Amino acid sequence: MTTKTATSRFRITIVLFIAGLILSGLTAFPLLLELRLVAQVMGLGSDLSPEAQTGLAFWILSVHQGLEHIYADYPWVGYGTDWLAFSHIVIASFFLGAFINPKNSLHTLYSGIFACLSVIPLAFICGSIRQIPIYWRLIDCSFGAIGILPLLYCLKLLKVIATREGNEA
Repeated sequence: MTTKTATSRFRITIVLFIAGLILSGLTAFPLLLELRLVAQVMGLGSDLSPEAQTGLAFWILSVHQGLEHIYADYPWVGYGTDWLAFSHIVIASFFLGAFINPKNSLHTLYSGIFACLSVIPLAFICGSIRQIPIYWRLIDCSFGAIGILPLLYCLKLLKVIATREGNEA
């Protein structure tokens, strides 16, 4: 693989990673709308009680009902998820430097890998404290497990770029 090919693949992968961060962040804005749509797709009407359900149906209805009540009485609580969305966008911006200058992106890749790995203990510790069902914590963990893959690939490409440039000089 040439340096040019490795650099192109690196940049494409970083762009996809940035897009994934931004998209996952943007989904934190319309939580209530998203839950309404998921409940509708699952055939769960708003008149159903979460207590009469099990598994995923219970969880979706519980969260939907909780957000309905919270947003009606305390709309400012949603500001926390607005900041969550914003933080995803800010984190994505840190990877722009890696896109611009792949050769100097090692620290950015390692920071991203650390963040992906950190999702797992956070999901299990805080998820337990917040009484999040185990299957939902595993879904949360999947973001770190999937997110680490393009970063590890970029790390591999970075080694190719450094090796090839050393030989081409």
